Amino acid sequence: MNKKLDISTIAKIGILSTIATVLMLFEIPLWFAPPFYEIDLSEVVVLIGGFALGPVAAIFIELIKIFLNFLLNGTVTAGIGEAANFLIGLSFVLPAVYIYRHKKSMKTAIIGMSVGTVSMAVIGGLVNLYLILPMFANIYGMPIGALVEMGSKLNGSITDIYTFVLLATTPFNILRGILSSVITLLLYKKLSSILHK
Repeated sequence: MNKKLDISTIAKIGILSTIATVLMLFEIPLWFAPPFYEIDLSEVVVLIGGFALGPVAAIFIELIKIFLNFLLNGTVTAGIGEAANFLIGLSFVLPAVYIYRHKKSMKTAIIGMSVGTVSMAVIGGLVNLYLILPMFANIYGMPIGALVEMGSKLNGSITDIYTFVLLATTPFNILRGILSSVITLLLYKKLSSILHK
């Protein structure tokens, strides 16, 4: 029975990872952020998987979708962007999953996803400030000021790397968290019965 359950869970992780990878290919550009910030809805699948199968499953779904996307699209950041994406994704999903699994209800799901959204905004901001943006500028041989200028064209209040993170990166991650949370709330009840079979 345990063996069957393990195989079933692995199969579900594989299917959810594949769906998340496909969703990751459809990116939505945003009006307030430079073109390299695009939203995809793959975290919805990771959240649904985490709620139904637990935090370990969520980690594997996140890891596999990043790896498959890496194989399909390659990388322009020597894998560092993908590693950062993995960390930022988990900073959203894991708090939500742990809070929800403590007491499964609509209220704890909403609290968990709210905490996850705040966590992603904070960790995403720090990772972008100290890792992604400096590395991005270095790889493309441009000063940080050039990235700031890209943000300034969209929002005149962006004047340096700190306001860039505050007014472009942070709203991007908050919007990403809210969208993923709302869609998860709409879909989870319908899909959870299938995942629990």
